Amino acid sequence: MSGQMERRGIHVDQSELLCNKGCGFYGNAAWQGLCSKCWREENQHARQKQIQDDWALAARLQKEEEAAYASSHHGPQAPPGPQGPQSHSSSPISSFAKFEDKKTNEKSRKVTTVKKFFSPSSRTQPKKDSGPPDTPSPSTSRVSGEMDRATHEFIDFLKTLHKPGREIFKQCRAFTETMAYKRDMSAEDQSECVQDFYQNLSDKLHVHYKGATEKVELVMDEVEKYMMIRLYEDVFCPETTDDEKKDLAIQKRIRALHWVTIKMLGVPVNEEIPAVSDNVVKAITAIIEVDSKRVPREKLTCVTTCSKHIFNAIKITKNEAASADDFLPTLIYIVLKANPPRLHSNIQYITRFCNPSRIMTGEDGYYFTNLCCAVAFIEKLDGQSLNLSQEEFELYMSGGASPQKPLSPRASSGPAPAHHQSLDLLSGLDTRQEQVLDGARRLERDLIEWCDGVETSVQDVLDKFPLDSGGGGIATATGAAAPEAPADPATAIDSDNVENDKLPPPLTPQLFAR
Repeated sequence: MSGQMERRGIHVDQSELLCNKGCGFYGNAAWQGLCSKCWREENQHARQKQIQDDWALAARLQKEEEAAYASSHHGPQAPPGPQGPQSHSSSPISSFAKFEDKKTNEKSRKVTTVKKFFSPSSRTQPKKDSGPPDTPSPSTSRVSGEMDRATHEFIDFLKTLHKPGREIFKQCRAFTETMAYKRDMSAEDQSECVQDFYQNLSDKLHVHYKGATEKVELVMDEVEKYMMIRLYEDVFCPETTDDEKKDLAIQKRIRALHWVTIKMLGVPVNEEIPAVSDNVVKAITAIIEVDSKRVPREKLTCVTTCSKHIFNAIKITKNEAASADDFLPTLIYIVLKANPPRLHSNIQYITRFCNPSRIMTGEDGYYFTNLCCAVAFIEKLDGQSLNLSQEEFELYMSGGASPQKPLSPRASSGPAPAHHQSLDLLSGLDTRQEQVLDGARRLERDLIEWCDGVETSVQDVLDKFPLDSGGGGIATATGAAAPEAPADPATAIDSDNVENDKLPPPLTPQLFAR
């Protein structure tokens, strides 16, 4: 199995799932194969290098401007000095100084500080609408109700923490209110702000609880739930990104790959077994439910649930524990069958705003990394990956043909999917319907010809044997006897009987008196 998978390009070594820096955490395609920690460090180095490049560029432009000014102004009216080139170059220097201050402020935004989020200057006052308030729609009421419910649940949880709980709620409330007025920020900046807050709060909790990791993780899960329910509408698939465009591209790509079968992917799953089919359906349901959740951790839980159903289906089919080489192609198959809504946006949302400890380590991180690999494989899928020629692949993708069903369901690792069988049945439906209509038309013509033939035959018989007005009551064409002269009732029966003309007269009834 491993050799077959490797030939088809579906095999992914487990080391490829880890961070490219070798830190031991799981990497992510959205971070160029790095974990969130290494990715943030790389971004800081890149920003620092960009600042240095900006300094060098500004210095070079200043020298060029000074040289151009000196060459175009000669004589005592433009001596070099405070009133000379420096006064003219003060404007670009000042502009660059402001630009540099901005870059330095962004650079100084470290993991261990969130003071700027709570400073009065960062809290922009909301705009006041002069018009009357709009009537809230049902969807708005539902979202508002969900936010209120999340707030109450968060407060109830923090009450168990006593004094730290009040401080945590104060910081989370202030942060979410600040972020609500930063909708125009890029998705990367929004993600960095949230991740900075997570890291800062996590460090404080580790100090307070003296390294009790489980307790800290429990608090951070509740913090993430409260914050992201309140920020979901602003940070999920924001207009500043092309997430929606990529969602449509992936959805269209998966639809075009509807013809891919279990055999092509080398999936060790037999859907003829009822328990396996049940787990496949549950896996599809779980991966579709990702889009219905608003909290990154809950979306991640749906991915984990889907993966566990996949492992169960493989285990039942093979009668042994599933391996990583079995899991990934099966996950690809489940994604192709489910075609989850807004798949790219959900992956990006988890990547940007989930607690980093969830997607960097543990079971959830492993399954999520495999999902990212499955989506990347689907985007780059070609004929070689499915052991097909390029001509066959293009023909299937264009809809000009579909793979033939296997001769026997037992001849492959699994039967053809139900929708492939339906497509095969529908492919000849027009032809079969036309054949039925032709047969009905022929039957109608045959009935008409038969009726005409019967009528012609009857008429031929009538023409051959015309009606006779004399004689013993010849039947007419209508089947009624022709009327004739009444005969003597005593002799009518034996009128033609010559041999027995001496029979005795018939008995007559007699009456006897008492």
